[in-house]
Amino acid sequence: MNHSTRQPGLGYEVARTLQLAAPVMIGLFAGFAMNFIDTVMAGRLPEREIAMAALATGGALWSAMMMIALGLLMAVQPAVAHLDGAGRRGEAGAVTRQGFWIALALSVPFFAVIFFGGRLLGLFRVDATIIPVAIDYLRALAWGAPMVCMMLLLRFYSEGSGHTRPTMYIGVLGALLNIPANWILMFGHLGFPAMGARGTGFATSLVLTLQALAMFIYVRRHAHYEPFALFERWDWPDWPEIRHLLKVGWPIAGTLFVEGSLFIAASLIIGQLGPVQTASHLVAINFSALLFMIPLGLGSAVTTRVGNALGRGDPAGARHAGMIGLGVVLCTQAVSATLMIVFPGAIAAIYTDDAAIAATAASLLFLAGVFQFPDGIQVCTAGILRGYKDTLVPMIINVIAYWVVGLSLGYWLTFRGGMGPAGMWIGMIAGLSTGAVLLTARFLGVSRRPFGPQPPTPVPTP
Repeated sequence: MNHSTRQPGLGYEVARTLQLAAPVMIGLFAGFAMNFIDTVMAGRLPEREIAMAALATGGALWSAMMMIALGLLMAVQPAVAHLDGAGRRGEAGAVTRQGFWIALALSVPFFAVIFFGGRLLGLFRVDATIIPVAIDYLRALAWGAPMVCMMLLLRFYSEGSGHTRPTMYIGVLGALLNIPANWILMFGHLGFPAMGARGTGFATSLVLTLQALAMFIYVRRHAHYEPFALFERWDWPDWPEIRHLLKVGWPIAGTLFVEGSLFIAASLIIGQLGPVQTASHLVAINFSALLFMIPLGLGSAVTTRVGNALGRGDPAGARHAGMIGLGVVLCTQAVSATLMIVFPGAIAAIYTDDAAIAATAASLLFLAGVFQFPDGIQVCTAGILRGYKDTLVPMIINVIAYWVVGLSLGYWLTFRGGMGPAGMWIGMIAGLSTGAVLLTARFLGVSRRPFGPQPPTPVPTP
């Protein structure tokens, strides 16, 4: 391979990165809009404080399991990107078929933890008025767990192959379906009883099922995927290949879980302070997570760009793609931070007309604006390192940044420092900043190493 290939210009690399990232961003925005819509509509229920708090605490458990599923299945994306870059698309399809067995196995514990998750809320001493409603919500939501595992597998296969539009299409479909599904099941229309927060869970499960079916039909029929021959054969588990995927995937899952657990723990810790503080935190974290879809989409695009470059034996191109991705994410995060810092009151008013919730949420949104820069940098550098299949060290970095620094400092400031919800947010800022610095240093070090094209992957015989 020619490692001295002339690198594309700045304009081309930015344009190609955005071309890959834009559909993912739109799809993630639309997909997250389901959570946004759930929160806003729950704020209109008669018992809005309890309903919003139930979605915050119950949603924290769902997010924990999603982190594991995302991480393990995300290993498919760089594997497909490397093989696609090397022109070995049939092998990429074979790898994805092995990913199916991982997705199938994941769906069982995912369902069980969510369905029986109400017992876990008591261990975190969540306010007793919130737990019964959260249990109803989780038991309804659990039925969507198997479907989301299959949808994620196909999504990462598609993104790794350089075709990111399905993420956009499926995300938009889900957002459009979620509004009427909530309207019918939450508030009781068209002959259905008003189920409140439980109706939100059933609506989400229904939409996830329809999204998974739509994704399968798209990938099955679109011409882009024909060279990968994903559905041309049936492969039983190939344990060496599954172990290889898990070797890459479990540290990604660990990384996402450690990072996500910081936010999950924040919701559960703040849940001890009462419904108003919990609902206020939900507003701030929900809007922050909505804007987080921008750097998350960029991180996914950069994973593919880096993986393609390494697959064709071009480490200089991989480093170039990573640096461009970091530059783009700094620009997007400047816009997000400005929005939160300048307009916190207007943002809070979108979610609720409760004066107490809105006032506390506005103060937390200011802090959410502060951590936009480290949050964007850390998720982009994590995406770059996934392209290198460098996943173990980033997981260790996240343990230090989010648990040792972020969670411990946040807990101390919340209770010992007497700062309430703001203390937990300051802890999160410290953890994200630590992660951003260490992951960037890791990327700069890894990208200087020689990196050749990956060896052929054995394809299982029929």
